[in-house]
Amino acid sequence: RLTEGVRKMLINKTRKFLAGLTCVLIGATSAHAQSAAEFYKGKTLNLVVSSSAGGGYDVLARTIARHLPKHIPGLAVVNVRNMPGAGGIVATNFVYNLAPKDGLTIGGVQNNTPFEPLLGTKEAEYDPKKFNWLGSPSFETGLLIAWHTVPVTTVDDARKKEMTVSSSGANSTPSFYARLLNELLTLKLKIVVGYPGQNESFIAMERGEVDGYPSIFWSSLSSTRPDWIKTGKVKYIVQYGPENEPGAGKTPNVMDLLTKEDDKLLLKAAIAPLALGRPYIAPPGVPADRVELLQKAMMATFNDPEFLAEADKLNLGVNVPRSAQETKRIVDEAYATPSAIVDRLRRIANPDGSK
Repeated sequence: RLTEGVRKMLINKTRKFLAGLTCVLIGATSAHAQSAAEFYKGKTLNLVVSSSAGGGYDVLARTIARHLPKHIPGLAVVNVRNMPGAGGIVATNFVYNLAPKDGLTIGGVQNNTPFEPLLGTKEAEYDPKKFNWLGSPSFETGLLIAWHTVPVTTVDDARKKEMTVSSSGANSTPSFYARLLNELLTLKLKIVVGYPGQNESFIAMERGEVDGYPSIFWSSLSSTRPDWIKTGKVKYIVQYGPENEPGAGKTPNVMDLLTKEDDKLLLKAAIAPLALGRPYIAPPGVPADRVELLQKAMMATFNDPEFLAEADKLNLGVNVPRSAQETKRIVDEAYATPSAIVDRLRRIANPDGSK
């Protein structure tokens, strides 16, 4: 039997334990009940950009960062952090695997990165279907262009005459789309590699070193070489993307030139990055209410008149926003591509089997 003193001591300890447990439960309940809007008050949102400073993705991200806080009440600031490497894969890996899953880290990634796992890229250590998609401010339209002095004006011309096009490397985006156009339209594009970037490729066209470029996006052409458009320095041979570019006039779209269903499926998978435009993501595992708030805030920013005015002033090529649901659908549909089409896509993307 317990003495009276021991009994009282046990009762007091039990009361203290229960009081402490009650405080913990009340604290947990309060934290759980905290709304997403309350969570972001006074916080800093980190925006990881998958490219180096000064490029198109970076300028767009910093423009978004200036306007996004207006649409997340109480948010203190958006901090932009550049994380270039491996064509955007380094930053995408970070957002998926290492970034905190509290809703305070998001990513602005290059549109090729969600599809690298589909192409078999080993360095891509993420499942794009598990990202929380936040939307995109635009889509892209690609063009095969020729310098105005080159005797190639139509698709039929490009089928009959060899046309040299510049690229940075065998597995780069320009090389991929050049090989895709050769396969789908039986063109005679000869890829000349070794040009560090798009600007060097454009200079090569001006010097007559190459005849054209296989994958200029309209947003990039209009922002970096608007004089070419005004003066007719380049000819648009064919365009490819989810929608036609009004500025390219009556330039035919590759999809309209295809008759085989397998070819159409291949093209749809190949241009999925263009349909994404310049997508924004959050890590998997972020609380659903915070994801919803971020999605709404992103779309509000993309439609913000002040943001649009600044984007237009900077020639960022912002056109038709894609919602979070639309960007997720584009990714899901690409990963539902039949295996035979995926094999064909991988062969075009990696002719040397390096990935």
